[in-house]
Amino acid sequence: MKISNYETAVIINAALEDAQIDALVEKVKAAITQNNGNILEIENWGRKRLAYMINKHKVGFYLFIRFSAPTDIIAKLERMYKLDENIIRFLTIKLEKNAMEYFEQVKSAVPEQKEELIIDIPELIEEEIIPDVTEEE
Repeated sequence: MKISNYETAVIINAALEDAQIDALVEKVKAAITQNNGNILEIENWGRKRLAYMINKHKVGFYLFIRFSAPTDIIAKLERMYKLDENIIRFLTIKLEKNAMEYFEQVKSAVPEQKEELIIDIPELIEEEIIPDVTEEE
């Protein structure tokens, strides 16, 4: 079975107590490891205000997990997310090899170098989409 690298982002109901959130995080980690997954990195962003209300929630607990696993784990993991009422939103993406190398560089960089590693998004749209039209009378 093919092993790929993934990143899953989960927004958990922030109204839960810290012990309940920790239990839910452990449940997600256990689901990954029990299905032959290997957790590479966990980013716990904590409670953050949502950009817009989701199911009457204004605040969510953000969790990001990077892992390598067989391809069939994603369906099982997302089914678990859908069935758990304390998970507000989730997104799982497949990471390319370059993304994993980038995360390794950022993780091993000194704080002064991290600013240099931030990738600038190129301008996809030119500044002037519609040329200036001068009125001639």
